[in-house]
Amino acid sequence: MEYSLGLSPCPNDTFIFHALLKGLIPLPFRVVPHMADVEELNTMVSRGELMVSKISVGAYVGCMDRYVLLRSGGALGFGCGPLVVAKRPLDAEALKHASVAIPGEQTSANFLLGLTGRFTGPRKAMLFSDVIGAVERGETDLGVIIHEGRFTYERHGLIKVLDLGEWWEETYHLPLPLGAIVARRDMPQDEALRMEEKIAESLRFAWSNPQASGDFIRENAQELAGSVISAHIKTFVTDFSLNLGRQGEEAIERFVGEAARLAGKNLPEDGLFLGKGKA
Repeated sequence: MEYSLGLSPCPNDTFIFHALLKGLIPLPFRVVPHMADVEELNTMVSRGELMVSKISVGAYVGCMDRYVLLRSGGALGFGCGPLVVAKRPLDAEALKHASVAIPGEQTSANFLLGLTGRFTGPRKAMLFSDVIGAVERGETDLGVIIHEGRFTYERHGLIKVLDLGEWWEETYHLPLPLGAIVARRDMPQDEALRMEEKIAESLRFAWSNPQASGDFIRENAQELAGSVISAHIKTFVTDFSLNLGRQGEEAIERFVGEAARLAGKNLPEDGLFLGKGKA
């Protein structure tokens, strides 16, 4: 069998999937990778174009009828949220109406921005790697930064306005779900379970052999500084990436539930997660 697999070029994904993609662990099927910005992956999944893929948890409500969530390979945890940044301090009223550069309309970051109720100004969607530059040049008043930008925005003279992860944690008392791995619901369940297991095995290999994936990560990273790559992986690859566990599932259920409520949609009757009786 052959399955398409979408992943982003960010260090957390390339760290997790390196062993799986490079044949360093045995696979019962062939994987055809498609590497793209997460917003492109969100769009492809919304069209049903990938069998298995990384997506923003914020985008899942738009594809939950056709895709099921896997329990390995995701990005969620504490202290890992997107940041709202600005070039200069703004008062609460100015912040409310400020223009905001966002890393894609379907991203978890954009959903969180709206969920806070504090930002009602116009939003301009762009690649995540372009957000800092847009704020720095004054093209927008604010920017929502994700991935490597969390560790580099101060170099560009920007200041933090709000940590959306801290806001989520204080509001819901749960880890923040940012990204997840989904499989199409028409994928045979035993094959989807094997994929879930092999992603976890690939991550265990990465943790046991941390230098093995170095070249692969650097080839694809937006930011090449070793300290930034290390901080990125430490922040976004957590125990929840190996297995969501009950707390991770609860966090995603809450996040998707809020997104479904705002979109006026019902959750799937057969649950969000792979496996009977586990949703």
